[in-house]
Amino acid sequence: MSKLDPRVFATLRDHVHRSLRAAIIGGRFAFGQKLNERHLAEQLGVSTTPIKEALRQLESDGLVETQPRRGVIVRFNAIWAEEMILARAALESMIAHLAAKRREPLEGTALTATVNLMHEATDSGDVDSLILLNETFHDQIHVASRCAYLGKLIERQQFYDAGTRRIIHSDPAERKKAFGEHAAIAAAITQGNADLAERQMRDHVVRSGETYLAIVFGNKES
Repeated sequence: MSKLDPRVFATLRDHVHRSLRAAIIGGRFAFGQKLNERHLAEQLGVSTTPIKEALRQLESDGLVETQPRRGVIVRFNAIWAEEMILARAALESMIAHLAAKRREPLEGTALTATVNLMHEATDSGDVDSLILLNETFHDQIHVASRCAYLGKLIERQQFYDAGTRRIIHSDPAERKKAFGEHAAIAAAITQGNADLAERQMRDHVVRSGETYLAIVFGNKES
């Protein structure tokens, strides 16, 4: 047999890490639950090797820990999630602040175009498009901010997955509220109002994070 291309292995490892991370953050594994490598490998259709690699990365992320005689245990809970939300709010708001100061005219135009598409998707209830447009919206702000360092930090603060976003955006009232917030953030950035963009982004991330907490954890404390 020929040797595997290392890039293929890296891609598989990263895919497994993202899948398990999304499952933990999406509440599909309970706090304190033991993760069985063989069962996870069977569920994902992979060998245990990328599972082991992914679990080591998740431990580095702080989402799981290895305990003597117990194995790998989920450490993610509502308290941890709230901290992630607040950390993301701080980072995203500063990125929005800098995007308002550093954006190029064409970047502002592109952001406005994305908001217009979000408006159409909100009115039509096209949840699939809204999920993609939401990611595009935040990506455009990250690019406009020129924040390489903060951009790296924000990658560790992604607590939504597509399933959670789908639940959130399936509510017409939530869709309307989120669109209003996105439109206001885009306007502040394109107008160069850094302080307003920062405040609106922080408020948006915190509010949407509270919605996530209610969906995933309800009134549970952990």
